[in-house]
Amino acid sequence: MFEELLRSNQKYAESFCLAGIPARAARGFALVTCMDSRIEPLAMLGLVAGDAKIMRNAGGRVTDDVLRSLILATRFLGVEEIAVMQHTKCALAHRSDEEIWRDLPSEAAGRSGMRFLAMPDPDASLAADVEAVRACELLPQGIRVEGWRYDVATGIVERLITA
Repeated sequence: MFEELLRSNQKYAESFCLAGIPARAARGFALVTCMDSRIEPLAMLGLVAGDAKIMRNAGGRVTDDVLRSLILATRFLGVEEIAVMQHTKCALAHRSDEEIWRDLPSEAAGRSGMRFLAMPDPDASLAADVEAVRACELLPQGIRVEGWRYDVATGIVERLITA
């Protein structure tokens, strides 16, 4: 698989056209979302390369690393608006970390300090993540933050928490 991917990259590089795009987010937007393959952040929001900063992880959760990235994006890369977008039918939704640990092989038990950030209550998790961004003292004053949910069955983004 690696070889196939690297061959594909060689073809991609032959017509590479993103070299001139500035590092700043042209639309001043950052999106925190899930790594789920059903999410195409740029296409689904009518954006193109260079418009936004996209941070992805399991569940679209706001972690210390996401906050670190958002601080840098707002301070140095032109981001003024942030959406935390989680989605329907997420593998972390309606489960607890304890349930995830039970589903892992028994040899994984020694790593029990790891948090998976499961979302037993997806609405509460989204609200907590939006609040974590809003409460981050290292983000500039006036940053707008919203909470969205993407429906993987319809492609519709619903605005659940407004700025």
